[in-house]
Order: sequence, then structure tokens, then C-alpha cells
Amino acid sequence: MIGVTLAVFGVFAKIHLTALAEAPSVDSGPNFLISAVMVLILLTLGSFTFLTTSIDENYLRVKFGYGIFRKKFLLSEIVAVQTVKNCWYYGWGIRICFWPKRMTIYNVSGFEAVEIVLKNGKIYRIGTDVPGELAAALKR
Repeated sequence: MIGVTLAVFGVFAKIHLTALAEAPSVDSGPNFLISAVMVLILLTLGSFTFLTTSIDENYLRVKFGYGIFRKKFLLSEIVAVQTVKNCWYYGWGIRICFWPKRMTIYNVSGFEAVEIVLKNGKIYRIGTDVPGELAAALKR
């Protein structure tokens, strides 16, 4: 995700510098609206560069980047925990999958994850570099 964000930043910087280098005229130079959209896209991509998972006495918390996208799960609602491997086509970011089963995935890189099942039957997968440690902490 960091690589994607940097690549998009490079493309946007090139576009912006090209607009600045145009000969002066009524329509030349950078457009404020386009520049604002570029910044918004970069901030959104930047928020998916890392995923933080924490557990306290009541909640499992998942937070992307600087916290715009977050989710918390009541530990008392979790009925099953297992380590799993995501398929490549599940993608990165926040995803809702419908096949082979309906689940929500939170992932920024790699394929290792911990799957949790809640009392209401909802399934979530949380990507992590240390799935065994997260699963063990949740089972405690």
C-alpha cells in the first residue's frame, strides 16, 4: 500500500508540475479542484498504509492508518477464532466478500489473517503479520 501511495503521488506530482510549466494563458496552470481531488485521494490511500490491532479488557480494535477507518469488536461477542490464509483475489483494504462465505476483510498487505466469528454469525478477517499471536491473545 505504501508503494501504491508513492506511485500515485509521483503521477500526481508529474501532472501538477506539467500544469505549472504551461505557457501562461487563461486556462493554464494547476486547477484548484483537480489539486484538491488529488490531495483527497492521497489522504485516503495514506490511511490504508498500515493496520493497527489492539486488545484491551473489553474490545478488539482495528484501525487503519491515522484512524479514519476503524472498527471495534466486543470480546464477549466473539465465539470462534482461527488463523487463516487469504486468497490473492480478496485484495487489500476493507473488503466485503460474498464467496465462499460472506465476510468482511481488513487487510493492508500479505495473506495471513485471523478469522473471528461473532455471536450474530458475522465473519471478519483481520490481516496481520503475527496471526498466531493475535489468535492466542483473542482465545485468552
